[in-house]
Amino acid sequence: MEYKDYYKVLGLTKEATQDDIKRVYRKLARKYHPDISKESNAEEQFKEVGEAYEVLKDPEKRAAYDQLGEDLKAQRHSRPPPGGNTGAGRSADFDDFLADLFAQRGRAGAGGRAYQANGEDSYAKVSIDLEDAYRGATRSLTMRTTERGADGRPFLQERTLNIKIPKGVKQGQHIRLQGQGNPGVGGGSAGDLYLEIAFNPHSLYRVEELDVYLELPITPWEAALGGSVKIPTPDGSVDMKIPASSSSGRKLRLKGRGIPAQSPGNFYVTLKVVLPDTLSDKAKALYSELAQERTFNPRAGMGV
Repeated sequence: MEYKDYYKVLGLTKEATQDDIKRVYRKLARKYHPDISKESNAEEQFKEVGEAYEVLKDPEKRAAYDQLGEDLKAQRHSRPPPGGNTGAGRSADFDDFLADLFAQRGRAGAGGRAYQANGEDSYAKVSIDLEDAYRGATRSLTMRTTERGADGRPFLQERTLNIKIPKGVKQGQHIRLQGQGNPGVGGGSAGDLYLEIAFNPHSLYRVEELDVYLELPITPWEAALGGSVKIPTPDGSVDMKIPASSSSGRKLRLKGRGIPAQSPGNFYVTLKVVLPDTLSDKAKALYSELAQERTFNPRAGMGV
């Protein structure tokens, strides 16, 4: 019979404290949760980590598991007695022993007291459009959470939640939904669900924290003469004044028009002077006339 080392599953040693076990489990549960993990074997790893934690988080079960492990290791160096029982009188079927440990959850413990435990927190990522952060939105999220069967073993259950996305949310922010995590045991309260916000890629805008960036194409005459142009923003189009003699790369700011949080971000526009794909004869003549003026040399600082 093969000994399954739950400490190795969590990357811990037998000297690990209960706090160590809890901390590592939360880290691995986030890493391998099928809703957010990119690992090819995420679901299998998630189940294995959950099973290891179910045993090691409870000091009594952990002590029984540690003792059983020593007995099983000892059996490798001695022939088991007739009937397949160990010298300690325990069944040699390790899976049956674990099933018995899991089944004890929710049943009366020592002294007739019912076992009770709060559910673990759950983690998921939800992708939204940038416009949702400006106006708020409601999204439907289908996710899998850990439930427990009649034998106490964990399994994944799919459920759908309607999530309210608040106005002013930023990328990477976590939204806490109280009581929407994994269920408790024996009347214990459910854990919380933490949603990490991610923005879908946008064809126009780039986002940094609460600030939004746009590269704006302008004509050579708009760059030279300046004027008011209409520009897009995630909250609708606005008029913006372009100063005269603006070059490509010039950055303009619309204060407070970034993501509308309690302290709103800014909206930055980077100008990009562009030419039409083709020029008419009249346009070519005008550019030729302008070239004859030789009003400035943009390469003067380069010594040429």
